[in-house]
Amino acid sequence: MQTKYLITTHHIINNNKIYFLVLLLLLFLCALVGFNKDLVNQLINPNHSFGLNVFFINYTFIGDGVFAICLIAFLFFYVKKKKLSTTLLYAVSIAALLVQIIKNLQSITKPKIFIEAGQYLFGANTINDTVFPSGHTAIAFAMATVLVFFLKTKRMQLLILIGALLVAYSRVYLAHQFLMDIIVGILIGAVSGIVAVYVKQNSKLPSITLRYNNSYN
Repeated sequence: MQTKYLITTHHIINNNKIYFLVLLLLLFLCALVGFNKDLVNQLINPNHSFGLNVFFINYTFIGDGVFAICLIAFLFFYVKKKKLSTTLLYAVSIAALLVQIIKNLQSITKPKIFIEAGQYLFGANTINDTVFPSGHTAIAFAMATVLVFFLKTKRMQLLILIGALLVAYSRVYLAHQFLMDIIVGILIGAVSGIVAVYVKQNSKLPSITLRYNNSYN
């Protein structure tokens, strides 16, 4: 019988170190300027072109829970990637749970008041929604971290990272969140992805060990 070794978090990070190193560098750079909400949002949102508005209004929904569920269902039922889809479900569930717990412990409103009049793209009736941390960003990076583990090519890993970063950027571009909101969202998503991979990859170890031991009784 083939031996199945325990996969540790160190193994997950070390085997995808380029992804996590780039992610860590970006987080560090963002954190350097992320505490000045006024400055950051004015730098990111000086002008909005019609094309970018249309793109980011639609692209931001990649981090929506509905999109995540649809992707997971597609991978599970159509592509038959049951291990990948199950791991994605774990990651998204963990990220969503952590985000909701944090959101309910505090109240930080949308950054509309920091954006020049006319630049905010949605109605004022959502202004009291809590935005810390960014749920869309957390879900996007939870999925990205899992996909990076399963897709071993460096090119695909880079594309996945860029895709997740665009979701994070869209939240600030659309004045839905501050930079610090998406930084914490990235951390939650990455940790959720690592935990999901760890749990899924090691979930069958007890039963395998039991069958192995029973063969000698």
